[in-house]
Amino acid sequence: MASVDVLTPPAPVRSFKFSRVMAWLRCLFLACCLLAQPFLSASTLPSEQTVARYGPKAQRLFHQWQSLLQSLANHPDAEALKNINVFFNRRIQYAENESVWNQADYWATPLETFGKGAGDCKSFVINKYVSFRLLGIAPQKLRLVYVKAQIGGGASHITQAHMVLAYYPTPTSEPLILDNLIDSIEPASRRPDLIPVFSFNMENIVVGGKTSNEVDRLGRWKQLLTKLKAEGFEF
Repeated sequence: MASVDVLTPPAPVRSFKFSRVMAWLRCLFLACCLLAQPFLSASTLPSEQTVARYGPKAQRLFHQWQSLLQSLANHPDAEALKNINVFFNRRIQYAENESVWNQADYWATPLETFGKGAGDCKSFVINKYVSFRLLGIAPQKLRLVYVKAQIGGGASHITQAHMVLAYYPTPTSEPLILDNLIDSIEPASRRPDLIPVFSFNMENIVVGGKTSNEVDRLGRWKQLLTKLKAEGFEF
């Protein structure tokens, strides 16, 4: 009997080893589940420390935005367009640069806009553009468009400088227009109230149907891209 007692491990020892194995398997299972979920790389967004510099309002809007981006990862472009457009149109208040930044022309990053909770038409376009780039939408599908917006309908001769974002499903397709003035996303042909002046993205500028690669000539755009990189945005 003594030899059997020596060769047979006590029950508590078997139970302890079994619990350790099960705990390890549970951890492995949870890790695999997390890896299977779509998410944005931490390197694509600013750090919490950077966001905190812009104040509590910026932190709240940033976290809401981050959650939305994560929920839209690997989803069709159409779903991203709709949700991002509505997100900014309903959470950011429209205001002229003079009242927000005390200057006539200022190109704000998303964090700067979040901190103020307000911005002009350019701020809406920039926020949407950055969102789509973070989601992996190709830069050639997106163009920031300066337009003359007819005030009072298509028959009106009163125009105002405005900016919208154009999305091209294919290089030759009609663009869809994202505008802070309306939540619906319409083809360009259904926005006769918008008269294009010129458009640009990270690759080129188009004026009067002619394309130029000298996008660096847009000083404000170049400065904005530099600020985005300094804040930690990578796309």
